[in-house]
Amino acid sequence: MFKKIIFACTFSSLLWSNVALAERNLDDLRDEIPANEWRLQKNDARHKIKVYVKNEDGKKIRSFKVEAILDTNIETLSRVQSDIDSYSRWYFATLESKLLQKVSDKEYIFYMVHDAPYGTPDRDVIMRAVIEPMTAKRPYVQLKMNALPNFLPVKPPYVRMEAEDYTARWTPINKSQVLLEAEGFINPGGAAPSWAVNFIQGRGPYINMMGLRRMINLPQYNDSDAPIPYTFVE
Repeated sequence: MFKKIIFACTFSSLLWSNVALAERNLDDLRDEIPANEWRLQKNDARHKIKVYVKNEDGKKIRSFKVEAILDTNIETLSRVQSDIDSYSRWYFATLESKLLQKVSDKEYIFYMVHDAPYGTPDRDVIMRAVIEPMTAKRPYVQLKMNALPNFLPVKPPYVRMEAEDYTARWTPINKSQVLLEAEGFINPGGAAPSWAVNFIQGRGPYINMMGLRRMINLPQYNDSDAPIPYTFVE
């Protein structure tokens, strides 16, 4: 009898937990959130990550914003960011990444292929990165990313992304912590439904932050004397 009661309580707990999770996921897909207002979608206090989404007037696809406190320094973050060939190790749903052109020590163009859900073609994107280095008058690094959909001819079977645009800011809190803030917008192109894109918009930034947390602990980034190929600090 006692075992039956325990089983019933456990089953009931799991059932309500799944119902609550389903309701949260359904809320993520709704477009009824007030326009032009940031809504906190995920607050991971343990890992110090917050993700926000926003419905903007005239757009079916939401914008995103992420804030994270990383236990690292600007130099280590710069090394991870500069290692374009390794983006597939931490950047959300990335199958391939490679440098196309180093324009200068503050600008580069690179290529990525993103894994798409089953039944839909994978996406590729050409990205332009512009670095605004940290200086005595500007106490943070600012990194602007913009998609260049016409930089290369379309490569079937991939669908070319129309936008993967965001601005990131790295602000040192102390010698061993950095506040990372990023805000942007993604449009995968093709026939992707807006509700599916919105579902990913809030999860991609969180996964990226968790990926960064792993990368900054690797010795090739946090214990290296090799020169950094781009200027993040002047």
